[in-house]
Amino acid sequence: MPKYSVRHPEHHLTHRIGWLRAAVLGANDGIVSTASLVIGVAAAHATHANILLTGIAGLVAGAMSMAAGEYVSVHSQSDTENADLARERAELLDDPVAEQRELTGIYVKRGLERNLAEQVAAQLMEHDPLAAHARDELGISDMTAAKPVQAALSSAASFALGAALPLAVVALAPIGALMPAVIAASLLFLGLLGVVAAKIGGANALVGAARVIFWGALAMGVTAAVGALFGAVV
Repeated sequence: MPKYSVRHPEHHLTHRIGWLRAAVLGANDGIVSTASLVIGVAAAHATHANILLTGIAGLVAGAMSMAAGEYVSVHSQSDTENADLARERAELLDDPVAEQRELTGIYVKRGLERNLAEQVAAQLMEHDPLAAHARDELGISDMTAAKPVQAALSSAASFALGAALPLAVVALAPIGALMPAVIAASLLFLGLLGVVAAKIGGANALVGAARVIFWGALAMGVTAAVGALFGAVV
């Protein structure tokens, strides 16, 4: 009896690019900005209630800002993609022969023999010419296409979640130990975030953790210095 090979399952990571980027950015920004904000206010000798209120205001404002900024940014990408697709659609209607030659040339450059490239181009043009040109000429696919609403919601939710972590420490820590507690906890949260993001994205976990910890510590250090300086002046 002939032996049939069972197709092995493949798990690729590119389908995670859109939401992963927005989620990691939102959570990282939520932790860093909120922790830095409350540390700066605490360094200026504010009361515990004012520090907590400032952090909550920063969470709400930051989540809305992240959502709006991500939506506008990704929507601009989506507008560009749609404009390119409209132009490509018009070119396919105007001169499909030239577009097929263009597709053939792309496949030849990628390593196919010309005869085979011509056959592939012809079959793809018969099946879905716009999808073929979008994918192979413009680099647009379903996995990488811009999704503004998804990116905005993901960024806002992840920012709020990230900001809630240092805020929880602020709510629980006594005023005398607030700054070191927030700094230590936030760096821990950032390290864990870097590890999780690296694991999801298939990258090195230690490098991912070290990267976010370094920039988070720098941001908190600078903000604490500014808060102490203005608090001393006041």
